[in-house]
Amino acid sequence: MINQSIKSNTIYSIKITQLQFDKIRKIVYEISGINLQNGKEELVQSRLIKRLKALELSDFDEYLHYIKQDSTNNEISLMIDLLTTNKTNFFREYEHFEFLKKQILPNLKTRKIRIWSAACSSGEEPYSIAMLLTERLSDINKWDIRILATDLSSIILKKAKEGIYTEEILSDLPAHISKKNFIVFKNKDGNSYKINDDIKRMVTFTNLNLIGEWPMHGPFNVIFCRNVMIYFDKKTQQTLVNRFWDLLGHGDYLFTGHSESLNGLEHNFKYIQPAIYIKV
Repeated sequence: MINQSIKSNTIYSIKITQLQFDKIRKIVYEISGINLQNGKEELVQSRLIKRLKALELSDFDEYLHYIKQDSTNNEISLMIDLLTTNKTNFFREYEHFEFLKKQILPNLKTRKIRIWSAACSSGEEPYSIAMLLTERLSDINKWDIRILATDLSSIILKKAKEGIYTEEILSDLPAHISKKNFIVFKNKDGNSYKINDDIKRMVTFTNLNLIGEWPMHGPFNVIFCRNVMIYFDKKTQQTLVNRFWDLLGHGDYLFTGHSESLNGLEHNFKYIQPAIYIKV
């Protein structure tokens, strides 16, 4: 018991060195394009310390060696999962959904809708899109609708596919939206809410690395890529914006996060309002 206590205290006292941080930063950048800047050392240390404990490793050098020897690359995937921020909520940045409802949907020339939620995290964004379409289109069964939802993290995608959320996450949703689109059930922690099958069927979740190959061809009516590009350097941002352009039809839209901007990048998008751009 004493030895176990000493071991536990040793794990929690481990500090990441600048050299170790730089090596981890290089791995993350090469695989995901995410640029962990100086100042993120404490974040990396706090999030990865649980892996050192689980693997019974004594320091970050051992962890880096473990990653190098892991031919399955499972540990690298777990590491990136832990270092990726997945905080989101339903109808986040509501102005985008109002624009979709009032400006985009009424002007569609066909009953075909293609929307991509890039870096969809735990599913709140694509499910919000599906709920809005259901609310807005009274004859939705006559529409050809596909919502693609992608993320790098296999762990967070599993949660998104399950579509189960806590009462706290749904707390800001209007009661009629919650009642219509979720099934409530009790568990040991209280009430949980599962997205209903009609909404779930509208969304296709798949694993995708934004800096890797894209199997889809488009065109999309709307691409949501919000609060993601802030983690990339300018070169990667430039490449992404060009690729988004290629997957949008003329007159179609790119939504970014309000903390992001296309300023400083070379592009042909026309600015419409904060974080909304159109391909013209």
